[in-house]
Amino acid sequence: MHLLHAMAWQISRVDGRLEVAGELAITDAASIWRTLNELARDPPPALDLDLSRTAVLDGAIMALLVDVRRRLAASGTRCEFVGVPARMQTLVQLHRDERAPIEPAPRRRGAIAILWSHLAGFGRRTYQLVSFTGAMTEALGQVARRPSRANWRALRPLIERAGADGVPIVVVLNLLVGAVMAFQSAQQLKLYGANIYVADIVGISVTRELAPLMTAIIMSGRSGAAFAAELGTMQVSEEIDALRTMGLAPVPYLVLPRLFALVAVAPVLTLLGDIVGIAGGLYVGVHQLDLSAESYLNELRSVLVFSDVWTGLLKSVAFAITIAVIGCHQGLAVTGAAAGVGRSTTATVVFCLFSIVVLDTVFTVLFRTVGL
Repeated sequence: MHLLHAMAWQISRVDGRLEVAGELAITDAASIWRTLNELARDPPPALDLDLSRTAVLDGAIMALLVDVRRRLAASGTRCEFVGVPARMQTLVQLHRDERAPIEPAPRRRGAIAILWSHLAGFGRRTYQLVSFTGAMTEALGQVARRPSRANWRALRPLIERAGADGVPIVVVLNLLVGAVMAFQSAQQLKLYGANIYVADIVGISVTRELAPLMTAIIMSGRSGAAFAAELGTMQVSEEIDALRTMGLAPVPYLVLPRLFALVAVAPVLTLLGDIVGIAGGLYVGVHQLDLSAESYLNELRSVLVFSDVWTGLLKSVAFAITIAVIGCHQGLAVTGAAAGVGRSTTATVVFCLFSIVVLDTVFTVLFRTVGL
């Protein structure tokens, strides 16, 4: 059986095949559809679709061919695409009518099984993070020997984004935290006539704990999530593979500049948080506890020692390293497409906050043990 269109396309049934030839476009869809239905009647046990002589094939006609193939398969006839030209491989793959197997409903799992799966996942992620940290340490050694391996041109804009752009929210948040600390202690201090000690409470708590902790939380939400989203997008769009093809290792080229940027800005933002947090306590002390600014600052000078400040700055550096490592690791580990980037960004914020609290606890116990 043989049918020939007068203009540009031809469909014929020869030796157990439907041969599709010429230029098949949506403008001829009606005629092509009628021809396919006519030639697909009373099919043999096997009737393949031969595209070896096809010059042009658009998506609409491909959909018609897929529907014919599906109906032939439903009637028990084996039908496959054969002789597909290389330029049409992608189109055929996109329109394959493969039905995904129906997965059985998940079985109900007990509490122990659920707990074990969570522990196994946590252990796996911890191992991956430790391996990534090792790769970063190795990259640091390579950059120390050959500084040109790092992308130093990206350092300045990263510092600007992670540091300068975050100043307003750091100032506002730490100012409010310092004021809240003073407000919370004002009533109790008034009962005992110890108004002046609001400077002790605010000064020590802000410099040792609150300023580095609040700054780290802000950096987790801004910089950590941004690093994960940027690197994750590069991963799914195959930009990371392109860098490897050009001989550029992702860790020294992409990760180390982000690590250096956070380590550089974290102490500065924390010190700024110390100043505005103490200023918030000063405002409350003057307006709610009838203190003078001079007496507040004199009491603060007598109780606040240098170790209170530098321990907070040391914490901020450790927090910055943790945020950079987690954010970059999550970004480079993205799989899938947009959904994978979203999951990675969410996981980055969660892991960063958890790690910051754990690390802060470790530092607090360690400093207390050594008498700081």
